[in-house]
Formats: sequence, C-alpha cells, structure tokens
Amino acid sequence: MAGFLTTHVLDTARGMPAADMAIDLIRLDEAGPVHLASVRTNADGRTDGPILPAETFQTGQYELIFHVGGYLRGLGGDIPEPAFLDMVPIRFGMAADDHYHVPLLVSPFGFSTYRGS
Repeated sequence: MAGFLTTHVLDTARGMPAADMAIDLIRLDEAGPVHLASVRTNADGRTDGPILPAETFQTGQYELIFHVGGYLRGLGGDIPEPAFLDMVPIRFGMAADDHYHVPLLVSPFGFSTYRGS
C-alpha cells in the first residue's frame, strides 16, 4: 500500500465543519519549498480526495498551510484586523507508506492538531 495524506477541519467556535477553507500543501526539500497542491474543504470540512494521493506520495517533510483568516472573513461578523490567526502552518514528517491524516481544530483565537486516523 502506498501512503497518502488527508485532512479535516472543524470550527470549534461554531461547533461544525469548516467549509470552503483554502489549504496549500508544500513539500520541504533541500533545494527549498515545493508547492504541491491547493485545495478547499467541502461542506464536511474535508477535501474531496487525498491532498497527496498514493500515486505521488514520497516520504519527507511537509507543510500544510490552512488559510484560517480567509475562512473567518468569509463567515462575516466582527473579525479584528489583522486577524489573530491568518495562515496556520503545520509542519510534519511522513516516514512510511501509510495513511497520514492531519486534522485541524480551529477557532478565531486558537487551534490544535494531531496525527489522526
């Protein structure tokens, strides 16, 4: 089985999935960062498919950049400028052919992540 990468974003302030959030995937190579994908979350706060599918999986260091500020501005309401959270980068390594799942729990003033399943 080849490895692959997925994510899920939950808006903990609203108690629901974070729909329509932009996410960028970067591979951190010795020569510099390589942009691999730009995706948006669906109504369930997930992407429609793996962000890094099995066909292009490589072990190494990666970064997911979650565009939290843009998501929050899209909801309307009173968001201070500059927003406390704008782009949230999460750097992680993928060392084996496995399913890597990197969820994000987010609110306007905090976030957390973990290796999910």
